[in-house]
Amino acid sequence: MSVFGIGIAYGAATLFAMFAGMPIAFALGAVAVVFMAIYMPSASLDTVTQNVYEEMASITLLSIPLFILKGAAIGRSRAGQDLYSALHAWLHRVPGGLGVANVFACALFAAMAGSSPATCSAIGSAGIPEMRKRGYSGGFAAGIIAAGGTLGILLPPSITMILFAIAAEKSLGRLFLAGIGPGLLLVTLFGVYAVVRFRQEYAQAKAVYEKSGTWSDILIKDEYTMAQRFSVLPRVIPFVLLLTGVMVALYGGLATPSETAGLGGILALALIALIYGVWRPTDLAPIMRATLRESTMLMLIIGMSLLYSYVMSYLHISQSVAEYIVAMHLPRWELLFAILLMVVVLGFFLPPVSIILMTAPIILPPLRAANFDIIWFGVVMTIVMEMGLIHPPVGLNIFVIRNVAPDIPLREVIWGTLPFVLLMMAAVLLLCFVPQISTALPDLVMGPDLSR
Repeated sequence: MSVFGIGIAYGAATLFAMFAGMPIAFALGAVAVVFMAIYMPSASLDTVTQNVYEEMASITLLSIPLFILKGAAIGRSRAGQDLYSALHAWLHRVPGGLGVANVFACALFAAMAGSSPATCSAIGSAGIPEMRKRGYSGGFAAGIIAAGGTLGILLPPSITMILFAIAAEKSLGRLFLAGIGPGLLLVTLFGVYAVVRFRQEYAQAKAVYEKSGTWSDILIKDEYTMAQRFSVLPRVIPFVLLLTGVMVALYGGLATPSETAGLGGILALALIALIYGVWRPTDLAPIMRATLRESTMLMLIIGMSLLYSYVMSYLHISQSVAEYIVAMHLPRWELLFAILLMVVVLGFFLPPVSIILMTAPIILPPLRAANFDIIWFGVVMTIVMEMGLIHPPVGLNIFVIRNVAPDIPLREVIWGTLPFVLLMMAAVLLLCFVPQISTALPDLVMGPDLSR
């Protein structure tokens, strides 16, 4: 059979396994092993474990379970709720300050935890009930938390970016820095939308009150004394210092990414012990179980994805597809559009981890041939994958929100996230026209990237 035929069969078998309901890791691993048995030397089956081990023998991958530990420790404490309360107290004078506080809280918590679902759960459990109590619509409250949670895969430390750096063989520190500018851009866009949406809902509630006398709590104006504002800071500042310390250690050259992740995990455990009294074995057991469960699941997906990519490379599928794309001589922006469209479609069904590891061998060579900055593309691709977290049918963050606020209909949650999908599209367009939003900071801190 030709390489083209094998490639079609490989892709079809993968889709069949996934649509049959098989877990992603097992689907990728099973397809890879079957094609190894059919098209590769028989001895290759004896080296499956060795291949997986060699593909995963990366010191950078060690940082993933350690970052997960840090996120689990912070997520199991009241840090998210305290962070939200502090920001609300300081931003209450801003129109729509409650929504803006949610955006900022999601951004800061995402940067500390590095996990989108953890961010949605931690901030949403405090933010959504508070917004609804204050008269905000359920769709808006759910949408802003779901969208804010997506910042967990863009702002450092991001597990998704760790995997992209490995797949693209690029500097992880540079990629982390490249995500900060676009992350702040999204925070700004989300915050502006929160203000605009609040004004709309406030005007509607005021009109209804003046017409029928029906009161809405969105018309209430909160007031906090200076003493109340400062009273919430002692529980928040240590975690902000933790985030700052981890970033300084990483970018100051004081520690490698893995060492930084380990330091962050230990400090997070120390902080929740000191601030929240979470130190007993019964308190730590859920954190360790959550870390073990998520790490095992993620590392299994990574291992099977790497095996899947190895088989695809051995059978010359990825090389042939990449050569075919290059031979088409598409204009560079049409090439980028086609690749991002493919990522969007894959985002309907697959998590970002699988998308990166499965597509990197195919899409990166044509992008390099078209002289795209791979670091910049990694950020753009991450934002596009963020959309997959808040739109059906997978929409992981949507289902997290449903668990946090089961009384909000799924239809409202989905409609509430759509404006944020459009804002992410706008951010991608801005990055295409002004790539310096992403590239300026890493160039400033680490010098120009000579490998572009």
